[in-house]
Amino acid sequence: MKDIELLSPARDLETGVAAINCGADAVYIGAPQFGAREAAGNTLQDIESLAAYAHRFWARVYVTVNTLLFDDELPRAEKMISELYQCGADALIIQDAGLLECSLPPLPLFASTQMHNHTPERIRFLEQVGFQRAILARELNLDEIKAIKAQTRIELETFVHGALCVSYSGQCYASFAIGGRSGNRGQCAQPCRRQYSLLDEQGQVLQKNRHLLSLKDLNLGDQLEDLLEAGITSFKIEGRLKDKSYVINVVSAYRRKLDQIFSRGSFRAASSGHSQADFDPDPVKTFNRGFTTYFLNGRSPEMASLDTPKSIGEPIGTVLSVQKTSFNLSTSIPLHNGDGICFLDRQGELCGTVINQVNAGQVFPQKMDGIFPGSMIYRNYDHDFISVLNKTAVERKIDLSLKLEYIPGSLALSLTDEDGNSIRETVPFSPQPARNALQARDNIRKQLLKLGGTPFSSEGVEILLPETYFIPLSTLNLLRRNAIEALLLERQNRRVRLEKVRLPNDLAFGPAHLDFTANVLNQKAAAFYHRHGVKTIAPAAESGMPMDGERIMTTRYCIKYQLGICHRQKPASPVPGMLTLVDEEGSQFPLKFDCARCQMEVYFHSPPQ
Repeated sequence: MKDIELLSPARDLETGVAAINCGADAVYIGAPQFGAREAAGNTLQDIESLAAYAHRFWARVYVTVNTLLFDDELPRAEKMISELYQCGADALIIQDAGLLECSLPPLPLFASTQMHNHTPERIRFLEQVGFQRAILARELNLDEIKAIKAQTRIELETFVHGALCVSYSGQCYASFAIGGRSGNRGQCAQPCRRQYSLLDEQGQVLQKNRHLLSLKDLNLGDQLEDLLEAGITSFKIEGRLKDKSYVINVVSAYRRKLDQIFSRGSFRAASSGHSQADFDPDPVKTFNRGFTTYFLNGRSPEMASLDTPKSIGEPIGTVLSVQKTSFNLSTSIPLHNGDGICFLDRQGELCGTVINQVNAGQVFPQKMDGIFPGSMIYRNYDHDFISVLNKTAVERKIDLSLKLEYIPGSLALSLTDEDGNSIRETVPFSPQPARNALQARDNIRKQLLKLGGTPFSSEGVEILLPETYFIPLSTLNLLRRNAIEALLLERQNRRVRLEKVRLPNDLAFGPAHLDFTANVLNQKAAAFYHRHGVKTIAPAAESGMPMDGERIMTTRYCIKYQLGICHRQKPASPVPGMLTLVDEEGSQFPLKFDCARCQMEVYFHSPPQ
């Protein structure tokens, strides 16, 4: 059977443990430095603790070191990576090709999506220079994923849930151009979530103060089987800045979906154990901007969240009538006291309030400002659901079978786990017949099944004794403790640690000349590309390059298509001329449309002084 991985973000140790408990087969977590989420770094000690916990279930911990590095940072990064290997990290997610020229431990390398992993040629090159996995560009459709799979043997990972960058990852320089904070250095200021006005070439305003580059969140929960058939082996949830409740809810939801698929086919989870949660997960009830399948099944006009970049949650219903302190709602979805709701006022601004009381369809919020008949109400905080989520105790357990036997002079307890690991422990024993056989056998079962505090669970014990003996509780407890410790050690010894020694080569990269979008920021990265046949290399934008007039985004998302003014979408509609975005500070962002490739390019002009 083919191992399939559910991969969860881990903001910190606590969130990572929660993700493992909810059924994640692996987690990815930020290193102490040089991660693409600067605010999500973790200590070596916490990473070591997380790895130790994950490895009990044969789950894995991947560490992100996926920023571009300056020359003086490479020695520190190299030392830190060796320390991460000693801490038990299972793989390294990187962006900077300069690390391939460093002396690294035999950690498998994953090519971050920031390496612009969007074509078979690109991914085949990554495979041939030593990467074990490529994290695919979010923009790919199913046919493109299948084409990559057909031409490579590298592991393929794709995002299935969470926030979307409007630009191809690694190809966005907007934050750096506007304010000097580079997304490729882990400092993105999220300019794609800001308001812009859209102007035509005469300066006429076509759209005013809207979030024209802000995308909805990805949700491919209903496309997992299609992705499996396309060759994906790792399903990634975005969100290394998300809190524990988000991770518990979303990981649990995807675990259930995958387990349902696995029960019907030839796939299985990539780690051990099963999760037990006492709530029904529902991703719509935690942070989301509305959902999209993005380009997986082709282009759609329902990709952007034009009115707000904030979480809106689940649509509830339409306001029928408004009174002084309440409103009536058309909905079959029950609301509760303490729920948070949001809505757009008549000016198109997102507003929110809290529900104080609900009475027979009449809703009494804390404030009525902005609510009008016909407005759509969303619930972005489900009080009852979050209360249950915060109280839930999710456990992950490995199935265990137990067998108790008597051998001359000893009691023997054999344990076999769901992965086939088996041990046998004995303790000296002088048999004495039990006065009450039924009670004695019941005590044996109860004591041996006291598995709390261990990663194991079992539904019974096979008792193979010539007759029912009286066995002191202390003897049973000692036998159980020794057996569990021995099985944990056996699992540790049999866990396969993936290691890969990369052998440098001089395989031709392809292009002979690289511009700044190749993201070459240090001499080792330049040496890597020169060794692979590149003749000239322009330094990365972060080297101090002036960005005025440069292309700062390349995106498959198209504003013309989103607004219904694409001539391919509506051939009879007039073709607009030059379009420009303008932000609140007066910076201009001319747009160019490569209709042959169905791509949009965003350029930058700083505001006039």
